[in-house]
Amino acid sequence: MVRRDSAVLAVAAGAVWLGPGLAVHCRPVAGALGVPLRQAQSSGVALTFDDGPHPEGTPAVLEVLAREAATATFFLVAEQVQRYPALVAEIAAAGHEAAVHGYRHRNQMRLLPRAFAADLERAIAVIGEVCGRAPRLYRPPYGVFTLAGLAAVRRASLHPLLWSKWGRDWRAHTTPREIAALATNGLRAGDVVLLHDADWYSHPGSHRRTAAALPAILAELRRLALPAVAVSLQSA
Repeated sequence: MVRRDSAVLAVAAGAVWLGPGLAVHCRPVAGALGVPLRQAQSSGVALTFDDGPHPEGTPAVLEVLAREAATATFFLVAEQVQRYPALVAEIAAAGHEAAVHGYRHRNQMRLLPRAFAADLERAIAVIGEVCGRAPRLYRPPYGVFTLAGLAAVRRASLHPLLWSKWGRDWRAHTTPREIAALATNGLRAGDVVLLHDADWYSHPGSHRRTAAALPAILAELRRLALPAVAVSLQSA
Protein backbone atom coordinates (compact mmCIF):
# COMPACT_ATOMS: atom_id res chain seq x y z
CA MET A 1 0.00 0.00 0.00
CA VAL A 2 2.83 2.40 0.88
CA ARG A 3 4.50 1.66 -2.45
CA ARG A 4 1.25 2.24 -4.33
CA ASP A 5 0.63 5.54 -2.50
CA SER A 6 4.16 6.65 -3.29
CA ALA A 7 3.64 5.83 -6.94
CA VAL A 8 0.40 7.82 -7.02
CA LEU A 9 2.12 10.79 -5.41
CA ALA A 10 4.97 10.55 -7.89
CA VAL A 11 2.55 10.52 -10.83
CA ALA A 12 0.63 13.46 -9.36
CA ALA A 13 3.84 15.43 -8.83
CA GLY A 14 4.90 14.67 -12.37
CA ALA A 15 1.57 15.88 -13.72
CA VAL A 16 1.88 19.15 -11.79
CA TRP A 17 5.41 19.65 -13.12
CA LEU A 18 4.73 18.63 -16.72
CA GLY A 19 1.16 19.92 -17.07
CA PRO A 20 2.01 23.56 -17.93
CA GLY A 21 4.48 22.35 -20.53
CA LEU A 22 1.60 20.68 -22.40
CA ALA A 23 -0.41 23.89 -22.64
CA VAL A 24 0.45 24.63 -26.26
CA HIS A 25 -0.68 21.14 -27.28
CA CYS A 26 -3.81 21.01 -25.13
CA ARG A 27 -6.33 23.84 -25.21
CA PRO A 28 -8.01 22.88 -21.89
CA VAL A 29 -4.64 22.99 -20.09
CA ALA A 30 -3.86 26.38 -21.61
CA GLY A 31 -7.30 27.63 -20.58
CA ALA A 32 -6.90 26.37 -17.02
CA LEU A 33 -3.56 28.19 -16.76
CA GLY A 34 -4.95 31.36 -18.33
CA VAL A 35 -2.43 31.25 -21.19
CA PRO A 36 -3.96 32.34 -24.51
CA LEU A 37 -3.33 30.39 -27.70
CA ARG A 38 -5.42 32.81 -29.76
CA GLN A 39 -6.66 36.42 -29.75
CA ALA A 40 -10.30 35.73 -29.11
CA GLN A 41 -11.59 39.23 -29.90
CA SER A 42 -9.36 39.98 -32.89
CA SER A 43 -10.63 40.38 -36.45
CA GLY A 44 -7.15 39.66 -37.81
CA VAL A 45 -4.37 37.11 -37.54
CA ALA A 46 -1.30 37.72 -35.40
CA LEU A 47 1.95 36.82 -37.11
CA THR A 48 4.65 36.19 -34.51
CA PHE A 49 8.37 35.58 -34.99
CA ASP A 50 10.57 33.91 -32.36
CA ASP A 51 14.31 33.67 -31.65
CA GLY A 52 15.57 36.91 -33.23
CA PRO A 53 16.97 39.29 -33.95
CA HIS A 54 19.14 37.86 -36.71
CA PRO A 55 21.33 39.84 -39.15
CA GLU A 56 19.85 38.09 -42.21
CA GLY A 57 16.49 36.69 -41.12
CA THR A 58 15.09 39.75 -39.37
CA PRO A 59 15.74 42.25 -42.21
CA ALA A 60 14.31 39.77 -44.74
CA VAL A 61 11.12 39.38 -42.73
CA LEU A 62 10.84 43.12 -42.08
CA GLU A 63 11.18 43.82 -45.80
CA VAL A 64 8.28 41.52 -46.69
CA LEU A 65 6.11 42.90 -43.89
CA ALA A 66 6.81 46.49 -44.99
CA ARG A 67 6.00 45.68 -48.61
CA GLU A 68 2.63 44.26 -47.55
CA ALA A 69 1.94 46.94 -44.90
CA ALA A 70 1.60 44.15 -42.32
CA THR A 71 2.45 44.29 -38.64
CA ALA A 72 3.76 41.50 -36.44
CA THR A 73 5.10 40.62 -33.00
CA PHE A 74 8.73 39.62 -32.47
CA PHE A 75 9.56 37.50 -29.41
CA LEU A 76 13.21 38.42 -28.90
CA VAL A 77 16.07 36.59 -27.23
CA ALA A 78 17.89 39.27 -25.26
CA GLU A 79 21.40 37.85 -25.74
CA GLN A 80 20.82 38.43 -29.47
CA VAL A 81 19.32 41.85 -28.80
CA GLN A 82 22.62 42.86 -27.21
CA ARG A 83 24.46 41.72 -30.34
CA TYR A 84 22.09 43.44 -32.80
CA PRO A 85 20.36 46.37 -31.05
CA ALA A 86 19.92 48.31 -34.30
CA LEU A 87 17.67 45.56 -35.67
CA VAL A 88 15.46 45.75 -32.60
CA ALA A 89 15.23 49.52 -32.96
CA GLU A 90 14.18 48.90 -36.58
CA ILE A 91 11.47 46.47 -35.43
CA ALA A 92 10.07 49.05 -33.03
CA ALA A 93 10.35 51.95 -35.51
CA ALA A 94 8.34 49.98 -38.07
CA GLY A 95 5.45 49.68 -35.62
CA HIS A 96 5.91 46.03 -34.72
CA GLU A 97 5.64 44.71 -31.17
CA ALA A 98 8.86 43.73 -29.41
CA ALA A 99 8.26 40.99 -26.84
CA VAL A 100 10.26 38.70 -24.55
CA HIS A 101 11.48 35.20 -25.37
CA GLY A 102 14.05 35.11 -22.56
CA TYR A 103 17.61 36.31 -22.11
CA ARG A 104 18.87 32.93 -23.24
CA HIS A 105 16.87 30.36 -25.18
CA ARG A 106 16.45 27.79 -22.42
CA ASN A 107 13.72 25.33 -21.46
CA GLN A 108 12.06 26.43 -18.21
CA MET A 109 11.94 22.84 -17.00
CA ARG A 110 15.74 22.79 -16.94
CA LEU A 111 16.00 25.90 -14.79
CA LEU A 112 15.49 26.39 -11.08
CA PRO A 113 12.84 29.04 -10.36
CA ARG A 114 15.44 31.52 -9.14
CA ALA A 115 17.56 31.07 -12.27
CA PHE A 116 14.55 31.54 -14.53
CA ALA A 117 13.46 34.69 -12.67
CA ALA A 118 16.96 36.14 -13.08
CA ASP A 119 16.99 35.31 -16.79
CA LEU A 120 13.57 36.93 -17.24
CA GLU A 121 14.52 40.08 -15.32
CA ARG A 122 17.67 40.47 -17.41
CA ALA A 123 15.73 40.01 -20.65
CA ILE A 124 13.14 42.62 -19.71
CA ALA A 125 15.86 45.14 -18.87
CA VAL A 126 17.80 44.58 -22.10
CA ILE A 127 14.78 44.68 -24.42
CA GLY A 128 13.22 47.62 -22.60
CA GLU A 129 16.42 49.65 -22.84
CA VAL A 130 16.84 49.07 -26.58
CA CYS A 131 13.15 49.67 -27.42
CA GLY A 132 12.69 52.61 -25.09
CA ARG A 133 9.72 51.03 -23.36
CA ALA A 134 9.03 47.99 -21.24
CA PRO A 135 7.95 44.88 -23.18
CA ARG A 136 4.46 43.59 -22.47
CA LEU A 137 4.35 40.03 -23.84
CA TYR A 138 6.22 36.82 -23.11
CA ARG A 139 6.49 33.48 -24.88
CA PRO A 140 8.68 30.70 -23.44
CA PRO A 141 11.28 28.90 -25.54
CA TYR A 142 9.81 25.67 -26.91
CA GLY A 143 6.40 26.82 -25.69
CA VAL A 144 7.15 25.24 -22.29
CA PHE A 145 6.00 26.78 -19.02
CA THR A 146 6.41 25.66 -15.44
CA LEU A 147 4.05 26.87 -12.74
CA ALA A 148 6.89 28.76 -11.08
CA GLY A 149 7.93 30.25 -14.41
CA LEU A 150 4.40 31.32 -15.27
CA ALA A 151 4.08 32.96 -11.85
CA ALA A 152 7.36 34.83 -12.41
CA VAL A 153 6.15 36.06 -15.79
CA ARG A 154 2.99 37.47 -14.24
CA ARG A 155 4.87 39.05 -11.34
CA ALA A 156 6.91 40.86 -13.96
CA SER A 157 3.65 42.27 -15.42
CA LEU A 158 4.11 40.36 -18.67
CA HIS A 159 1.25 38.71 -20.53
CA PRO A 160 1.97 35.10 -21.57
CA LEU A 161 1.08 33.98 -25.08
CA LEU A 162 1.48 30.72 -26.99
CA TRP A 163 0.10 30.03 -30.49
CA SER A 164 -2.69 28.30 -32.39
CA LYS A 165 -0.95 27.78 -35.77
CA TRP A 166 2.66 27.17 -36.74
CA GLY A 167 4.73 26.70 -39.86
CA ARG A 168 7.20 24.27 -38.22
CA ASP A 169 9.80 26.31 -40.06
CA TRP A 170 12.70 25.27 -37.83
CA ARG A 171 12.94 21.82 -39.42
CA ALA A 172 15.82 20.78 -41.66
CA HIS A 173 13.70 19.13 -44.34
CA THR A 174 10.88 21.52 -45.10
CA THR A 175 10.13 23.99 -47.88
CA PRO A 176 8.61 27.48 -48.06
CA ARG A 177 5.49 25.93 -49.62
CA GLU A 178 5.11 23.46 -46.73
CA ILE A 179 5.68 26.21 -44.17
CA ALA A 180 3.01 28.42 -45.74
CA ALA A 181 0.55 25.53 -46.03
CA LEU A 182 0.94 24.56 -42.37
CA ALA A 183 0.77 28.14 -41.12
CA THR A 184 -2.45 28.89 -43.00
CA ASN A 185 -4.28 25.57 -42.71
CA GLY A 186 -7.77 26.31 -41.38
CA LEU A 187 -6.77 29.87 -40.58
CA ARG A 188 -9.42 32.13 -39.06
CA ALA A 189 -9.71 35.43 -37.26
CA GLY A 190 -8.01 35.38 -33.87
CA ASP A 191 -5.32 32.84 -34.74
CA VAL A 192 -1.75 33.37 -33.59
CA VAL A 193 0.83 32.03 -36.06
CA LEU A 194 4.28 30.94 -34.84
CA LEU A 195 7.23 31.50 -37.21
CA HIS A 196 10.95 32.20 -36.73
CA ASP A 197 13.10 34.99 -38.13
CA ALA A 198 16.35 33.40 -36.85
CA ASP A 199 18.16 30.10 -36.93
CA TRP A 200 20.22 30.49 -33.75
CA TYR A 201 18.42 27.61 -32.05
CA SER A 202 17.14 25.61 -35.02
CA HIS A 203 18.44 24.15 -38.27
CA PRO A 204 21.01 26.41 -39.97
CA GLY A 205 19.49 28.50 -42.73
CA SER A 206 15.90 27.89 -41.66
CA HIS A 207 15.21 31.63 -41.53
CA ARG A 208 15.63 31.80 -45.31
CA ARG A 209 12.75 29.39 -45.85
CA THR A 210 10.59 31.39 -43.45
CA ALA A 211 11.23 34.63 -45.32
CA ALA A 212 10.50 32.84 -48.59
CA ALA A 213 7.21 31.47 -47.21
CA LEU A 214 6.00 34.79 -45.83
CA PRO A 215 4.66 36.26 -49.12
CA ALA A 216 2.46 33.19 -49.64
CA ILE A 217 1.21 33.41 -46.04
CA LEU A 218 0.31 37.08 -46.49
CA ALA A 219 -1.34 36.32 -49.85
CA GLU A 220 -3.57 33.77 -48.15
CA LEU A 221 -4.46 36.30 -45.48
CA ARG A 222 -5.48 38.74 -48.21
CA ARG A 223 -7.58 36.05 -49.88
CA LEU A 224 -9.36 35.41 -46.58
CA ALA A 225 -9.73 39.16 -45.92
CA LEU A 226 -7.80 38.76 -42.65
CA PRO A 227 -5.36 41.54 -41.79
CA ALA A 228 -1.96 40.63 -40.35
CA VAL A 229 -1.78 42.35 -36.97
CA ALA A 230 0.48 42.65 -33.96
CA VAL A 231 -0.79 41.01 -30.79
CA SER A 232 -3.31 43.14 -28.95
CA LEU A 233 -3.40 42.86 -25.17
CA GLN A 234 -7.10 43.63 -25.25
CA SER A 235 -7.78 40.45 -27.25
CA ALA A 236 -4.99 38.18 -26.03
